[in-house]
Amino acid sequence: MNTGQDQYILKVEGLAVSYGSFEAVKDVSFNVLQGEIFGLLGPNGAGKTSTLSSIEGLVKFKSGSIKLNDYDVQQQPLQAKASMGVQLQSTSFQAELNVAQILQLYSGIYGVPMDADQIKTTLREIGLDEAGKKKYSQLSGGQQQRLSLIIATIHNPKLVLLDEPTTGLDPQSRRQLWERIEAIKARGHAVLLTTHSMEEAEAVCDRIAIVDHGCVIAIDTPQALVDKHRDDPEVIAVSRRGKVTLEDVFIGLTGKAVRA
Repeated sequence: MNTGQDQYILKVEGLAVSYGSFEAVKDVSFNVLQGEIFGLLGPNGAGKTSTLSSIEGLVKFKSGSIKLNDYDVQQQPLQAKASMGVQLQSTSFQAELNVAQILQLYSGIYGVPMDADQIKTTLREIGLDEAGKKKYSQLSGGQQQRLSLIIATIHNPKLVLLDEPTTGLDPQSRRQLWERIEAIKARGHAVLLTTHSMEEAEAVCDRIAIVDHGCVIAIDTPQALVDKHRDDPEVIAVSRRGKVTLEDVFIGLTGKAVRA
């Protein structure tokens, strides 16, 4: 397994995913390094979800390779899955359980059982100490995301996959979640997130990959992508206020057409 500070946690090479005759992912390659927050951006239908599903082991890909913490996700699926935590955009937990019971259940599933005091401490750390007896459905959107994130990371995974983690959150909840994502990075772990928010990508991502039509069309730091493409005619054409933003670059590279 990787131990150096400059080593990758996730390595995706030449990934291709097909559904019948439709090629959802044609050629996607990128690495996510230890202690890095990496953003996967793209319009609807660009191949982001199929890429994430392949990493999670939910989709059998046509060709290419994926290694997570040096484990091949197809050849060593159990080890690979044990090295990752996943927070989906929409998460549903057992309706009959309260927050403390949900945390107790999933800590046991992940092999890190917690006693009552540890559960109270954990809930206090994520600002849910007053919500321990509430059902998941009774929590606000921000509270649900905080609980989902702590469950996704309860087994201290090397890689955390976040699918649109701040969708629907108010500014305060979004900032709090960004801080928690930064804390995961500070512990030396890696984060791979998808987002439609260019503000989010600029605020939290060390590097981003822009995917369109199943291929990676750009990969670099947010600022480097802006610097590289600020003079592109397509980017200048969509820039509204004279200052080129990451959103301008994104639209310039992927087009102005609305995707279904």
